[in-house]
Amino acid sequence: MSSMKHIDNIPSTPGKFKEKSNYHRLRLNFSVAKLTFWSFVFLGLIFVCFFRSPSSSSSSSPASSDLSRRSLRTSSYDGPAWEKRIKASAKIRSRNGISVLVTGAAGFVGTHVSSALKRRGDGVVGLDNFNDYYDPSLKRARQTLLENAGVYIVEGDINDATLLKKLLDVVQFSHVMHLAAQAGVRYAMENPSSYVHSNIAGLVNLLEFCKNANPQPSIVWASSSSVYGLNTKVPFSESDRTDQPASLYAATKKAGEEIAHTYNHIYGLSLTGLRFFTVYGPWGRPDMAYFFFTRDILKGKSISIFEGANHGTVARDFTYIDDIVKGCLGALDTAEKSTGSGGKKKGPAQLRVFNLGNTSPVPVSDLVTILERLLKVKAKRAVMKLPRNGDVQFTHANISVAQRELGYKPTTDLQTGLKKFVRWYLSYYVDGKKSAQ
Repeated sequence: MSSMKHIDNIPSTPGKFKEKSNYHRLRLNFSVAKLTFWSFVFLGLIFVCFFRSPSSSSSSSPASSDLSRRSLRTSSYDGPAWEKRIKASAKIRSRNGISVLVTGAAGFVGTHVSSALKRRGDGVVGLDNFNDYYDPSLKRARQTLLENAGVYIVEGDINDATLLKKLLDVVQFSHVMHLAAQAGVRYAMENPSSYVHSNIAGLVNLLEFCKNANPQPSIVWASSSSVYGLNTKVPFSESDRTDQPASLYAATKKAGEEIAHTYNHIYGLSLTGLRFFTVYGPWGRPDMAYFFFTRDILKGKSISIFEGANHGTVARDFTYIDDIVKGCLGALDTAEKSTGSGGKKKGPAQLRVFNLGNTSPVPVSDLVTILERLLKVKAKRAVMKLPRNGDVQFTHANISVAQRELGYKPTTDLQTGLKKFVRWYLSYYVDGKKSAQ
């Protein structure tokens, strides 16, 4: 929120002021009263525009409704009971365990990573603002899963400086798994400010607190395969150019990589960026094609299948969630300690970036065919030209660096992964009687 300017000085009335003149005194009093009145009106308008409650703007335009999405308000925190829950969740139960703050913990990848860390005995505390980019009830269901596993999720925004300071005061996290972000390529055309708020400002805010911590945590964070943008060299390698983003989402992730370089260089933060390639699986995101294709096929609705120029195939390097989790844990386990202390660098620090993909691009039309077979329902296909909305025609990961450095090796093909997703989807939305919106 931009800072507000207040009126500090009242300009004097031109001409000489006669102390004994009631006329001039009345004019001065009237001017002061008039100025005071309009000052209150001006401040009132500022209050209405910038401090009204989220509920009052729920039916307004996307830009204004984003005020509620980006609210820095946090559920009640602080106090002995709150700190006790944090410390219990962060308690390490394995011999060589680590303590991890997972941002975006109620998200798709965040839920699976948090669960995997907790299962192996690490201390885990989640942070999520539960925004309404997609159905918040799905995030709440994930939260229930994690809390049943002993992972506490603090409800709050990564831009909330007071909250971050409190969290890092209560627990000295050895690692941060930063997954909180505004996701989606197409939504950036509707609400660009939400991407800058979360993916750039949020990242900077988090890094600021991490670099001032003593000791500084090691940080692993989610970049994206979208940074490759208009790159035509395949498969995509970490050394390829990433200066031609095709969407604002991609641009903010690219900016994040440059910001990470800066904090590594100046403050000695250990930073590892992970470029995810089209992650799918149970508890996934409803805005992803495999998810809403499943929903619409079951409802008998037509689904749009895009094709490139000259009927070119649109393909994605679909990567199953369990394989992504293995890569995330591998990155955490091989992350070196940060070298700074209290905001001062004491030596060179680790800076890495890895592709996490499946290395087997599949045409979107083949994805639909697999879903038809699993759902036992024929899809109503509508083939159309790929729109200029930030989507790229294909993605394909070269994972040789991750294989060498992280021991990363994806093992789930699309047929197997979609079978697991469909089983979950039918259980959650059909057998569970939940409405797939």
